[in-house]
Amino acid sequence: MLRRRLMFSAALVAAFAGLASVPAAAAGPAVPPGHGVAAATGVNPGKGGSLPGGRTFSSPADRTVVTPGSRSGGTARAQGTQGTQGTQANPYPAISLEGSTPTAHSIDLTTRISSEIAGLDITIAWGDGTTDKVTASSTGFDRRNTQHTYAAVGSYTVTVTVKDTTNGAEAVNRLDFVTSGSEYTAHAPTRLLDTRAGLGAAQAKVAGRGSVVLQVAGAAKIPAGVTEVVLNVTATNAAGVGHVVVQPDKDGFETGSNLNYAPGQTVANQVIVPVGKDGSVRLINGGWDSVDLLADVTGYFTASVASGYTTLNPVRAVDTREGIGTAKGQVAGYGTFGVDMAGHGGVPKGATAVALNLTVANPRAAGHLTAYPSGQAAPSTSSVNFAAGQTVSNSVIVPVGPDGKITVRNGSWDRADVVADVVGYYSTDSRAALVCLGGPYRVLDTRIDSWGRKAGPVPARTMLPVQFDADTTNSDIDGWVLNTTVTNTKGAGFLSVTADPNTWPDYRNGTAVTPQRPVSSSVNWTAGATVPNLVQTSGGKGGVIDFWNQGWQDIDMVVDLIAWYQTG
Repeated sequence: MLRRRLMFSAALVAAFAGLASVPAAAAGPAVPPGHGVAAATGVNPGKGGSLPGGRTFSSPADRTVVTPGSRSGGTARAQGTQGTQGTQANPYPAISLEGSTPTAHSIDLTTRISSEIAGLDITIAWGDGTTDKVTASSTGFDRRNTQHTYAAVGSYTVTVTVKDTTNGAEAVNRLDFVTSGSEYTAHAPTRLLDTRAGLGAAQAKVAGRGSVVLQVAGAAKIPAGVTEVVLNVTATNAAGVGHVVVQPDKDGFETGSNLNYAPGQTVANQVIVPVGKDGSVRLINGGWDSVDLLADVTGYFTASVASGYTTLNPVRAVDTREGIGTAKGQVAGYGTFGVDMAGHGGVPKGATAVALNLTVANPRAAGHLTAYPSGQAAPSTSSVNFAAGQTVSNSVIVPVGPDGKITVRNGSWDRADVVADVVGYYSTDSRAALVCLGGPYRVLDTRIDSWGRKAGPVPARTMLPVQFDADTTNSDIDGWVLNTTVTNTKGAGFLSVTADPNTWPDYRNGTAVTPQRPVSSSVNWTAGATVPNLVQTSGGKGGVIDFWNQGWQDIDMVVDLIAWYQTG
């Protein structure tokens, strides 16, 4: 069981309200113009809960293969040292193996060896060309835990060999093991599901409290070994208020959500979701009325070497209002523009994909944006959906074209502004691998009491710090994947989600630095709206993430943990 404490302190939110609240003369636009690298500060001294996660693998003792020495010839299966009453004890070692996945690249191996012989030599071959050797000095039962970190994610066969040097006997057991970490492979944006057209499912709305099963493995050349998939999920033609949960099966994370919708609204959100054993994912309509669902794939993960992730402090790559990254001025209806990614804003040459927060602002008519690799025809998919006058953002993972660029298309017939912040990239040189939960896991809801914080909104122009990692000054989590939802909004605004440059000991010792208010945006909202967005962010060296309410009215906020990227 992989356990990681998630904690936050409301007690110091009030103390930091003055520090984090820097009033301005007038409210700015929902998406702030200009670029900037975001930084923030937060604290967290409390104790938190633990997460479900991790997988276990086992090979019982009866799989031990024994090659006897001088006592007898041939081979045998070990049965353990003690049978039922009246039987003789087995003189040969019996090996039981169990492996768990404490981190993305590691195994925690438990070996249990039963033997009448002392002085056994034990060799653990990890399957990557490395070995560990130990000696069991006593007879009876030897139990030990040994950890090993692999250089790369993947499938490995761990072989444990026990040698009785006195009699020349040898016992062997093997454990097939797969790392919990997965790496990313870019995929051209492709529509897998559209209930309006009968694509990927029946041609019918998903009923209230109903679900649809989407086959992922084998679709659009996605391999059978896929472990997680990146989907842009869209809800449209909704008859009522509701939400959507995307997960590997029908059971599990009932309190979380990936997407919220309202009547007549077309809204999209990116999800990263594990793929079930049968190669499918399930989209659950959490509302009481029917809704149409769409899903576009932009990449997938496998437990094999591909592209790891590197997180970045948010960097503004595009702002058509300021002429950043492209020409100044709104993008014409059905117009496109290219954006240099590789070699810019911290994204290296050779990056296979970029993680962006893509925002549309000041649109003159309803429509959608589509982000896709350069050098390709515009796909029939969407990245952000919007109504006239709406400022809305969506997290996207976009494959990078061979020339290091991506293309953004305005799918509306009229003009709109486009803003894009880079939050990370995928490359073959990046080592952080994805560790994904089975579905959204709720860690914060400001509307209810939780983990030492009394229910209450996040005040205007303040930040709420949340500690996601255990007390550490050197977190090995490179990035956190969060579904962040803002609700009970009274006016327009935006939320910034950024890494904390301090550690909790800095706050405990009174040495924390004053945070710089970020200018990037993660979630944009209007009055009365409930808006979700997937956020990929670093937690800094201390595993602390800050949520900045950049609006001028209080808001409630809900945060669901989806996954994390880990180097260890």
